[in-house]
Amino acid sequence: MSDPFPAITEVEATGATAELFSDIRVTVGVKVVNLVWRHLATIDGALSWAWATVKPLYARGMVDQAAIRFRHGMSLPVLGSLAGQEPASVDAVLASYDHSNTVNLLALGALVAFLRGEPVREDAPAAGPRLPAPDIVLPKLASPEDTSAETWALVLRLNRFGDPQQVILASMYRHLAHAPGFLRKVEQVLAPVEADGTLERSIASNKAAARQQARTLACAIAADRPVRAAEIEAGIAAFVDTAIGKMVTICRAIRVARGNIGKY
Repeated sequence: MSDPFPAITEVEATGATAELFSDIRVTVGVKVVNLVWRHLATIDGALSWAWATVKPLYARGMVDQAAIRFRHGMSLPVLGSLAGQEPASVDAVLASYDHSNTVNLLALGALVAFLRGEPVREDAPAAGPRLPAPDIVLPKLASPEDTSAETWALVLRLNRFGDPQQVILASMYRHLAHAPGFLRKVEQVLAPVEADGTLERSIASNKAAARQQARTLACAIAADRPVRAAEIEAGIAAFVDTAIGKMVTICRAIRVARGNIGKY
């Protein structure tokens, strides 16, 4: 499958876009720029507006404090054990996405709430210490040309969990494609909770909780409404509602099943 949202790759980025990508990596604490930001770079003025609007939420620790509260109340499906020796890249990928997906879900959700005029003003969002970002090196983001046909088919099957329509191909699976043996184990433990509806219920519960946290965060946003607001909202909401929204739950559940939440 191909991603339905056009994007500028980090290699292609030049000038102001490259500078914004660099700032996103440093501020969020990631080694790669999430697809949603790279998609916004294709909409005139969208990336600069969106990043300037939510960067203060990251810089003041508001997103991190919201992430802590969100994680305390997360609903996770109970997976079979994934403990055991795996390539070092496996835990690096999981730690990176566990961090970035959670903070991005809340920050981007705040942007959606702001654009929809849905902030909740009962409680002011709390600032506080930043969460430590995992200092790791990620493997190459795999494409079909980098894997066997069997492994790529496995990536696509995994992407259906929590999203049968496969609206967006989750990048985490592409980074993990270099460890196909581990992905086969992941498929085995996700299949039962997909079949009995546990995964779907957990994802829905966590999306609802994240949406509430995001609406509170939106109270701290001070920005003019952008010219292409509808297009920006649609693009961001697609990621919040599908890829990021589901992978926050799936990645966290996999890390719990590996028993290494505190490793990074």
